[in-house]
Amino acid sequence: MTFIATLILALGMSMDAFAAALGKGATLHRPGFREALRTGLIFGTIEMLTPLIGWAIGLAASRYIMAWDHWVAFGLLAFLGGRMLMEGFRQTAAEPCEAPQQHGFMVLAMTAVATSLDAMAVGVGLAFLQVNIIMTAITIGAATTVMATTGVLVGRFIGPVLGKWAEVLGGVVLIAIGCTILVDHLGLFR
Repeated sequence: MTFIATLILALGMSMDAFAAALGKGATLHRPGFREALRTGLIFGTIEMLTPLIGWAIGLAASRYIMAWDHWVAFGLLAFLGGRMLMEGFRQTAAEPCEAPQQHGFMVLAMTAVATSLDAMAVGVGLAFLQVNIIMTAITIGAATTVMATTGVLVGRFIGPVLGKWAEVLGGVVLIAIGCTILVDHLGLFR
């Protein structure tokens, strides 16, 4: 695989992380570069590890992973998105409360895992090709770090515009990513 092909793959793998980070950034109170980078590093590290895990599983379990990865991703994203929706609507019904300064590690890690399951499936596919999996995984992780960091920083400007609806929008984005993954893997609308 050429470097350009690897870079295109890495950018494609990082798009859903960008969308999720955008929603995360919009729900925070003026996230700075440090928080954006923290989020980007969590997303990037997990996105780097998942193709390695998929590659290691390789041929033996590929059909089982491919059969269920989209359901797991959909379930996680729907759960996290639903939780954000409930919190967002609870805030709109109650008194407005101050947006958090940062998201907890587990919330970010669960979101990152859910958005990176497709990278695990790609890793399984890469086991059939003659690729340098380490360099490919590092490229995917680096692209995801940059995209997720950018997403949080862009979300910083969207958050004040959306106000209390930012968390609702973030939940909708996560659920939409999950539905997109599910529809794509099930081959609906083809």
